[in-house]
Amino acid sequence: MVCQECNSRKATVHMTKIIQGKKEEVHLCEQCAKVKDTLNFDNAFSIHNFLAGLLDVTKDPQLKAQYSTSVQCSQCGMTYDRFKQIGRLNCDQCYKEFKTNLAPLIRKVHGNLQHTGKVPKRAGGIIRLKREVNELKLQLKEAIDQQAFERAAELRDHIKQLEDTIEGR
Repeated sequence: MVCQECNSRKATVHMTKIIQGKKEEVHLCEQCAKVKDTLNFDNAFSIHNFLAGLLDVTKDPQLKAQYSTSVQCSQCGMTYDRFKQIGRLNCDQCYKEFKTNLAPLIRKVHGNLQHTGKVPKRAGGIIRLKREVNELKLQLKEAIDQQAFERAAELRDHIKQLEDTIEGR
């Protein structure tokens, strides 16, 4: 693809802008992108600064109360303060030790605590059914807690039907 500005060099900077629902694609060579100042090449993106900003809970009083920065991993000895400095955990136990501190951070970054990424097509049907069964079981528990026994019976029957389908595959 050729640069849209100079029409001579290869476009290496590809940007998509979406402003008020209108999509605009721009393809520029590095030199034209610098001249147009399309991207700020002088200020390189720093993952450390990004994570430090996310991990700095002192700005949010609600989050500050939830976090305990003195937590230390029993397996490797890493502290939560050290994690904030380097942006990486040392071992699998760190995830368990810092769970209380990580949950709001993960929710803030991903929007959810449960990863629901892509599923291979071959296994996708069964996995979707299992997820649906798990969701229905939660609804069943809520229905029982609320003493909505007719709804609970419907959910129980639907769960049984889905579990039979899963076993049949």
